[in-house]
Amino acid sequence: MVDTKNPGDKTLSVSPSKTLTLKPRVEQGTVRQSFSHGRSKQVVVEKRGKRRVGGEGPAETPAAHEPVVAKPTPPPSNNRPQRSGSSPRSGSGVVLRTLTEDERTARATALADARVREEEERRAAEVEAARRKIEEAKAQVEREAAEARRKAEEERHRHEEEAKRKAEQEAKRRFGEDEAKKPATAAPGKPVSSASAPAAKSTTPASRPAGGAPVRPAGARPAEAADEEEAPRQVRRGPGGRPATPPKPQVTKPGASKQRGRLTVVTALTADDVRERSIASFRRRTQRLKGGASHEPKEKLVREVIVPEAITIQELANRMSERAVDVIRMLMKQGAMHKITDVIDADTAQLIAEELGHTVKRVADSDVEEGLFDVVDDSTDTEPRSPVVTVMGHVDHGKTSLLDALRHANVVSGEAGGITQHIGAYQVTAPETGTKITFIDTPGHAAFTAMRARGAKVTDIVVLVVAADDGVMPQTVEAINHARAAGVPIIVAINKIDKPEAKPERVRTELLQYNVQVEAMGGDVVDVEVSAKNRVNLDKLLEMIALQAEILDLKTNATRPAEGTVIEAKLDRGRGPVATVLVQRGTLRVGDIIVAGAEMGRVRALISDQGDTVEEAGPSVPVEVLGFNGPPEAGDRLAVVENEARARQVTSYRAHKKREKAAQVTGMRGSLEQMMSQLKTAGRKEFPLIIKADVQGSLEAILGSLEKLGTDEVTARILHAGVGGISESDVTLAEGFNAAIIGFSVRANKEAAAAAKRNGIEIRYYNIIYDLVDDVKKAMSGLLAPTLRETMLGNAQILEIFNISKVGKVAGCRVTDGTVERGANVRLIRDNVVVHEGKLSTLKRFKDEVKEVQSGQECGMAFESYSDMRAGDVIECYRVETIQRSL
Repeated sequence: MVDTKNPGDKTLSVSPSKTLTLKPRVEQGTVRQSFSHGRSKQVVVEKRGKRRVGGEGPAETPAAHEPVVAKPTPPPSNNRPQRSGSSPRSGSGVVLRTLTEDERTARATALADARVREEEERRAAEVEAARRKIEEAKAQVEREAAEARRKAEEERHRHEEEAKRKAEQEAKRRFGEDEAKKPATAAPGKPVSSASAPAAKSTTPASRPAGGAPVRPAGARPAEAADEEEAPRQVRRGPGGRPATPPKPQVTKPGASKQRGRLTVVTALTADDVRERSIASFRRRTQRLKGGASHEPKEKLVREVIVPEAITIQELANRMSERAVDVIRMLMKQGAMHKITDVIDADTAQLIAEELGHTVKRVADSDVEEGLFDVVDDSTDTEPRSPVVTVMGHVDHGKTSLLDALRHANVVSGEAGGITQHIGAYQVTAPETGTKITFIDTPGHAAFTAMRARGAKVTDIVVLVVAADDGVMPQTVEAINHARAAGVPIIVAINKIDKPEAKPERVRTELLQYNVQVEAMGGDVVDVEVSAKNRVNLDKLLEMIALQAEILDLKTNATRPAEGTVIEAKLDRGRGPVATVLVQRGTLRVGDIIVAGAEMGRVRALISDQGDTVEEAGPSVPVEVLGFNGPPEAGDRLAVVENEARARQVTSYRAHKKREKAAQVTGMRGSLEQMMSQLKTAGRKEFPLIIKADVQGSLEAILGSLEKLGTDEVTARILHAGVGGISESDVTLAEGFNAAIIGFSVRANKEAAAAAKRNGIEIRYYNIIYDLVDDVKKAMSGLLAPTLRETMLGNAQILEIFNISKVGKVAGCRVTDGTVERGANVRLIRDNVVVHEGKLSTLKRFKDEVKEVQSGQECGMAFESYSDMRAGDVIECYRVETIQRSL
């Protein structure tokens, strides 16, 4: 079959070298497309006819404007076999083959899938149309609201302009202007109407002639020409296209803004709608029209301003919610120039705050400690507690032995030197009543005055131990004074009555000298004769203590937060800072946040006096507390706070006060007496020391003892004092100042000992405070200047002066008293005035040199480097002795 090249032929053609093709049935035409803004465009479009599947419907008919061409059917070729599956020829002469069963099934499946897709697309289009309709409704509501707001705004402006116009007319009328000009004055914004305008523009059919041309009067412009000049020129596109309709100009009032709506997806897709003013644009326009009216004065905020002792200007302004510039301006009015970071005092801050209309609440830095201690308990919540008894007395009077006998322990055997050098707290149960009594054992050495005072502060009853064979001693008197200062009752325990030389009556008599009158002598002080060694009358002593406690009626609240006193503190290498605490009020529990002095911490463990770990400690119970950040000072009061923030506030305030106090002591000139004292100590010789002790109380006693050793010439300079073992930093500090290191009941670690040996630093260890004080005293005595003492030997009188060759002048003398020795110191006295002091170089008896000349004998004398001697002068001979001083 020959392939035709006629483009108008729409029939199928079969060629041996090409595949079957079906050319599309296309119709072309032009369509004019109009846009929303008035423009139009001519577009070429194509129209395609639907393709019919062969054998299933009527044959495709050609378009109406296309001619139907009938082509003859060629005869079949004899040498090409006919396919069995080919379909009979159609009326158009195209041979179509019959579809197989698989092809029919695939085609049916494809048609079903196409129908399903069409259904889904239709449903999606319906959903999208519904959504678009809802959005259009919302947009319409917004446009109507914006239009209503715009109309209200225009109406308000119109009323304002009308009121303004009336005011102007009234003003002109009052000032007597011409009344004839009033009608000519038009209101601003209104166009001037003319009666001739409609007549000039109107064109009636009666004025047109038969030919269709309008008739106009002479000299008059045609209406069409006027319209053409005023309207934009029409645009013609294409040779046969119709003219595009020009957009109509929008007539806007003078001063009115372009009306636009909110730009959304709906308004962007809807090209026919006109965009209006957005809400944000309308708000900005309203704000511009109002001008400064939007800045209305805000309501004044009156605050209660907390003013501390010192505050920065920035912080004060923040607390008042005011600008810092205003605060600085007020200070400048008062004649003070400040920056925003400057610190002002509380009085100035109060004056500024009150002038700005605020109320002021004055606070001090010490207010952070309010509520920590001495909060009054409710009487209904109190319950009886155990008494706290302090055992006091002179050294070696048997205080610790008595306490050992009461608690059935052997503490005294573990004390160095047989004396107590630590303050201890123990709890004893009375055998008869079963009540618990807390005992505090204090040292009796003179150096431990602070410990005894601390024990008297926390006690309820003082047991004064006096040895029957020794009587009242200085530390006994001191204990009596401490007990009276604390205002606590005294029970006298006369110990060591088992000794043959014991005299209890002597003790009672000596106590009368210090206003302590026992019951046996008609007084009110209870006395008990006991023997700690033989355990005599110990039950009676406990009974008297229980009776005294019952009289005192000791009660406290055990459910409140704990309060107590640090009795002793130390730095344990394995456990860290450890403090012996006597709980006085409330209950101390594991996990509580505690504050003691400038140290804080959380209770990690509580250990009783028996060494057992407990979970809580009630009133009058002594325990060891683990968990402090650092060892507190002995005597500090302990309190439980609610959180760590409060604990940090309290400790930071106390540390700041501590630093301020130290700075005042070192850097302040002070009074005249202090200045004189500084002048005296300026020439002192210092003995540098570094002291490390096992507990805080022992360290306190050592420092107090060394301070008392100082004199005007020499003093002990403590470079560093602390609790714990000797470390490498201590050795480094001692090397820098050439100081000695003293360890009391502590030792240096391996590294520190090696560094001290390498650098030649001396480390001395002590267990008894007597030995430590004595050795330091001897070392400080070596710094004292020795004393020079003169010893008179004798006097001699010059009788005559002799000139001897190679020798010089020699005085012939007679010894009037004593002896004269060669090499001794001499003074030459003339008319009771010392003329010369020197040494005797020559002493002769006749012609021989002698060592000494006795009284009544004559001799010859010569002085070293002095020869102005006269007859009648007196020579005084003496010896100078050097005596080493001691403290």
